[in-house]
Amino acid sequence: MGNIRQQLLIFLLATNISLFSQNELSENKNFDLTLISEVNQGNSYFTFGGGLGNIEPLIFEGNLIPNFVIRDNKDANLIGVITPQIIIRMYNKESLPVQTPSYLPHISVYYNFRNSSFLNNLTVFGKIAHHSNGQQDDFYLENGSINLNSGNFSTNYFELGLIKTSNINDLNAIKFFSSSIEIHPERLSIDELIGKYSFYRWNNQFSIFKVSNELSQSKNQKTEFSLKGQFTWLFGDVNDWNFFNSNRIIANLTFYYHPTFLEDIGLFVQYYHGQDYYNIYFSNMKDIIRIGIMTDEFKF
Repeated sequence: MGNIRQQLLIFLLATNISLFSQNELSENKNFDLTLISEVNQGNSYFTFGGGLGNIEPLIFEGNLIPNFVIRDNKDANLIGVITPQIIIRMYNKESLPVQTPSYLPHISVYYNFRNSSFLNNLTVFGKIAHHSNGQQDDFYLENGSINLNSGNFSTNYFELGLIKTSNINDLNAIKFFSSSIEIHPERLSIDELIGKYSFYRWNNQFSIFKVSNELSQSKNQKTEFSLKGQFTWLFGDVNDWNFFNSNRIIANLTFYYHPTFLEDIGLFVQYYHGQDYYNIYFSNMKDIIRIGIMTDEFKF
């Protein structure tokens, strides 16, 4: 598994460098800042079970991420996005419980430095977010272990980053690269997270979307398939880990395919490695492969 992690890290870093180095671009009038924000915000999805790996038996995991865009017009260089995101897991147990959902409401602002096109430009974004599980019992059980069922988990954070967008002419594809810093002020998080949860994170994401038709002025072009990679490095004091501890790595790789007979959804397969992102379950390390259905937000 160690070799797999190293190879995945090298692949992600090499891809990120290549995304910045390619300059073969074209203009498309239907490509706007709202599309850039939707790619960066992520997609709603629904998994079939929990997947293969060290995850609890699930019926499904669902990510509900509706985006409410505030803008003056389609060509606006500045937009706001309000997102009441929720992640839920239904466990394969008696009565099929949905335990401690992740509530992730956030407000984001995007600004694009464009002249005539949103392609081949940089976008800066900022985010203010909250992450909690809606519980109020003690964080620890009497035996000293974390209370996963009803223990209180709450943190607030802000994020600031850049997004580079461009076109791969030979593949008729659009590519994105983003890099951001995420900061959780201690006074805005519960005390129990200090020393156990990373309050400083470096997030990187690349995406390549292959569209089904030639780039043109036509509307409602859809993704044929896409590849997305995400890499996060956890900084700060976390479980007495040294700086180069591999547990500081969170990475995932997602392949998405949109069959022609489906309108707004497609199929995805994903590999995920790192700390669990599901609120108070963060202390669990995960290596999982899973499949499911995902919304297709990439239309222009």
